[in-house]
Amino acid sequence: MANLHDFTLPALDGTDVPLKQFDGKVCLVVNVASKCGLTPQYKGLQTLHESYGAKGLAVLGFPCNQFKGQEPGSADEIQSFCTENYGVSFPMFSKIEVNGKGAHPLYQWLTQEDTSPEGPGDVQWNFGKFLIGKDGSVLARFEPTTEPDDPALVAVIEAAL
Repeated sequence: MANLHDFTLPALDGTDVPLKQFDGKVCLVVNVASKCGLTPQYKGLQTLHESYGAKGLAVLGFPCNQFKGQEPGSADEIQSFCTENYGVSFPMFSKIEVNGKGAHPLYQWLTQEDTSPEGPGDVQWNFGKFLIGKDGSVLARFEPTTEPDDPALVAVIEAAL
C-alpha cells in the first residue's frame, strides 16, 4: 500500500523532492492555480503554514492547469505570482495533472483512497485538499471550496499534530 512518502516530485525549480522528507509531519496537499476564483485561498494556506509549521504541518502546493486552463504560467511565473501576491513560502511543486490518464501517480493514489468528508474520486476543481498523517497515510479530504481556516479542516489538522 502506497503512502505520501513513496513519491518524489520536482519542485518549481526543477529539483527532485522526495516526499519521504515529510515523514513525521502532517501534510496538507493542495492542487493550486493562479487564475481561479479560489486563488485567494493562497493567503489562508500561507497562514496555516505560518501558524502550524513549527508544530509539524507542511503545506504542499501542486499547480495544475486542468481546470479551464487556470494555471497557464511557467514555473517562474507561478513562483513569482505566489510570492509577490500572497507571500507563499511553503513548498511548491512543478505543474502536474490530477485527473485522467495523465494524472500523476501521487494523485492516482490520493483520489482512490476512501476519505471523508469528501470521498474518493476525481478532484473536482482547483484547491482540493488532502490531509496526510505523520505516517504518510490519508486522514481526510476536503472539497475545493473549503477555506483553509474552516473549523472542520483546522480541527483535523490540530488533532493530527
